Amino acid sequence: MQWFADAKLGLFIHWGIYAVYGIDESWAFYNGYISYQDYMKQLEGFTAAEYDPNKWATIIKQSGAKYAVLTSKHHDGVALWPTKLSDLNVVEKTPASRDLIGPFCRALRKQGLKVGLYFSHLDWSHPDYPHFTGSQKRYDINQEPDRWADFVEFRNKQIEEIASLYQPDLFWFDGDWDFSAEEWQAKELREMILSNLPDAIINSRLNGYGDYATPEQGVPVIRPQDRFWELCMTMNDSWGYQGNDHNYKTPNQIIRILVDCISRGGNLLLDIGPMEDGKIPAEQLYILEELGRWTHKHAEAIYETTAGIPYDHFYGPTTLSKDRKNLYLFLDHKPIGAVVLKGIMSKINRIRVVGNGIKLSWKIMGKQYWSENPGLLYIEVPEKSLDDQVTVIALQLDGPIELFRENQ
Repeated sequence: MQWFADAKLGLFIHWGIYAVYGIDESWAFYNGYISYQDYMKQLEGFTAAEYDPNKWATIIKQSGAKYAVLTSKHHDGVALWPTKLSDLNVVEKTPASRDLIGPFCRALRKQGLKVGLYFSHLDWSHPDYPHFTGSQKRYDINQEPDRWADFVEFRNKQIEEIASLYQPDLFWFDGDWDFSAEEWQAKELREMILSNLPDAIINSRLNGYGDYATPEQGVPVIRPQDRFWELCMTMNDSWGYQGNDHNYKTPNQIIRILVDCISRGGNLLLDIGPMEDGKIPAEQLYILEELGRWTHKHAEAIYETTAGIPYDHFYGPTTLSKDRKNLYLFLDHKPIGAVVLKGIMSKINRIRVVGNGIKLSWKIMGKQYWSENPGLLYIEVPEKSLDDQVTVIALQLDGPIELFRENQ
């Protein structure tokens, strides 16, 4: 899990036929917003005519992301690779007429990025999957166990195809909610994946047999108890491309969410939704460009760090270097007066602004000779040193950080 823990930022890519009309991926027909037949007419318009995986990989790299996860197959059952187990794939059923996953994987690896593939356990197009739409059920698996077994075998073989063809570093599963771990054969699936790819990472959506937690959309209010976790989040309100959804978060909002995640020991998996032809919308490119500027400037405070100190000591997010000798403070507002820290026992060698090297002055107030309490640390941060989004201050310590905790 080490590369995952160090990566901090990944990009999620929801791309499929749903981009043709710009509607909800799979759920549009499942929830009755459009008929299944009309939804599947989008196959005719999915061209991938402007798809340039090398350009995608460059954009991902420049954003500061260390890995990316592409939807190989969503709940609608349309595969982005030439699966031999079904003709419902972009090679046989769309004008794209080619494998879209292989070039993506190769392009990422050329850039030194890790490859993740999303795969939905359920398949609302497959005749042997028990559920079709929210109001229609095909059969009960307890009454037709052989039919259910046939579907699970189909799913397993598609995952085997992906593992064999693309050797992803990460499997991002979805759709495990309909059935139990035993019914999904989750334990056996994990063993199968790791027997072929022993270093592969599996997300939590495998009924308890994954490696890390995957909270969705909402930043956890309380730090998750899981050792490893990743927030998946959209840029606007949609996973796939929807041309009418202009409710984009600002770069500042996204950067602050990233900071929130890494300060709590987690990752951010930020979603983009390419258009049907493979172009990434301009609004998304703008966000990624500013995100990349900020992540590259502040790389030392982001990557290969650990969760920071409790908010009792600093009213804001922080991270620590692995050796715990560097404490990074994230200032998401213009400070009024000096920045204050409490209970820092460690000797401070230097305090500076990350990304421009400006050395900052500080002083300690309220330290009494008869008390163990180290007093209050005041840091002066001149306005000229502030970043347009979030400013990062580095405290270089004489040794691993020590905190004063009265009640511990």
